[in-house]
This record gives sequence, C-alpha cells and structure tokens, in this order.
Amino acid sequence: MSHDFDVLVLGGAGVDTIVYVPALPLPYADSYMIDSGIRTRAGQTGDFVAVGLAALGMTTHHLDFLGDDPEGDLVRALHRDRGIALTAVPQPAGTKRAVNLVGPDGRRLSLYDTSRAHPDDRLPPQTLRPLAEATRHVHVSITHPCAHALPLLRETGVTLSTDLHDWDGHNPYHEAFALAADVVFLSAAALTDPEGTLRDIAARGRAEVVVATAGAEGAYLLTGDELTHVPPVAPPGPVIDSNGAGDAFAAAFLYGRLTGRPPHRCALYGAVAGAHACTVPSTETDAITEDALLTRVAALLKEEEQGARTG
Repeated sequence: MSHDFDVLVLGGAGVDTIVYVPALPLPYADSYMIDSGIRTRAGQTGDFVAVGLAALGMTTHHLDFLGDDPEGDLVRALHRDRGIALTAVPQPAGTKRAVNLVGPDGRRLSLYDTSRAHPDDRLPPQTLRPLAEATRHVHVSITHPCAHALPLLRETGVTLSTDLHDWDGHNPYHEAFALAADVVFLSAAALTDPEGTLRDIAARGRAEVVVATAGAEGAYLLTGDELTHVPPVAPPGPVIDSNGAGDAFAAAFLYGRLTGRPPHRCALYGAVAGAHACTVPSTETDAITEDALLTRVAALLKEEEQGARTG
C-alpha cells in the first residue's frame, strides 16, 4: 500500500521563550540580568519531532491548532523553511507557548501556558481521518485534542507512537496514550520503578516497544519480554541544553523503525540523535541529518567491534 508520507505528527506545535538562568532552582531575587538574552522561537515537542524526522529524510506532515498571531507565524515559518507540510486548525485562543528556564548544566524548567487550549478543543475528523489514512505512522503528542483523536486513529489501523515525557507511572491522564500506542517513549526521571512501569505498559496496552530515556545513564528498552540497557552516547560537543533531546531520540528511533532496523539499532539511533540535541542551544533548531546519524553510528559500531576483539 502506498502512502503520501511517512509520519503524521499530531499536536505539540507552539513557541518557547528561552531564558538562560544562573542556577536551577533559581533563588528568589527582585531581578536578574540575562546577558544571553531572552528569545522566543518556534518549536515545542511536536515541532521538534517533525523537524527531526524531516532532517532524517522522512516525509512528514504536522497537524495541530495554531492561532492567527505572531507566534503562529513563527511556527508556520519553521515548517515552511524545513519543507514540512503543516495543517493548522484555527485556534481563537492563540498559539500555544511556554517559557523554558535553562541552567548552566543544560537542565531546564518549563512553564506551560495552558490558557491557549480548552477542554472542548477537537481535531476535526474530516481533517484527521484522511491524513491518518495517507501516512505510514502517526506520532501523537499528549494533549487533550490528541487524546480525543485516539479512537479515530485506531479505527484507521495506522501504527501509533507517543511520548509520555516525565510521567510518574501513575497519573491516569497519560494511560490512554500509553495503552493505545505501538511504540511508547517516556523519561525515567519521575519513575520509582522504571522496569515495572515499562512492563506494565506493555502488558496492559498494545506496545511492541517501550523506551525509557535516562539522560546521561542512557535508556531502557523493552521489546517482547526482554529489557535491555542502552548505553549513553557521548555528545559530539559540550552539553549546552537538554531541551529537545527526548524529541530527537523519538524521531531517530522512528526513522530506524520505518527503515526496517531492529529495536536495538533504533535505540542506538535515538541515543546518537539525543546526544547531538544536547549540544544545540534552545534558541536554535538544528536536528541531526541522516548522513551524520549513520556516520556516527557506523563509527560507534566499529569502536565496539574493535573493543570486543581486543577485550
């Protein structure tokens, strides 16, 4: 069966305002002087996944709500400049936005403006269904409109992935996404029992693969009944900012999956892309390219082979 594109990214469009702060948590003070500037740029989780996929050669379409405002114009320009198809459903409340406080070690604290969305927001079925039927795979952001879209997506038979971000393993809001997706990503940051959470997702839902990223500790990959540790990959430069690393991991993993690679190779792709993302300032959007990813992976595999021979 032929498709118009490889991946439909659902939700997660918006703008971030980036502030580099001297410490996190930020001690109270009347004011701080921010020498690096305070900058607003297009790019939230769905945007980053779409940009990452496109940089890896995947034909990508992005669907979400956008306002008729300067922030929406930034998102439209990002997609236009990267050659990513975008379907924007009008959002009278305006384009989603957030503020990211970034510490000297690259950690971030995100403040999300929830006033730009409403509980009754719905992605129009007459828009969503033909896009889902025209794609090989759908990556679903964990927003309310996307939660309501899950039953329609499952009706189409398209495979799904989602990123639960810093889920604690208990908040019931995330469960609909976790149990509906074929590939589930999440961060291990808030998990008290990462292995138990991964196995619970796989046992109760549809997931063939569940991946928990753990920053400098690497990641944990559950496929079938086998849980393996994915070693961390050294970033190619100084760690500047962790913003977007999880999105980069997801995009590269999906690239591997859609090009027929086994899960462990997909996870290596994700680790390399995530490490690259940590070297990119939040004020920029610079995803790893297909050539760069494959070159880096080939070098790592060669190093591993040489190490096995000498070991």
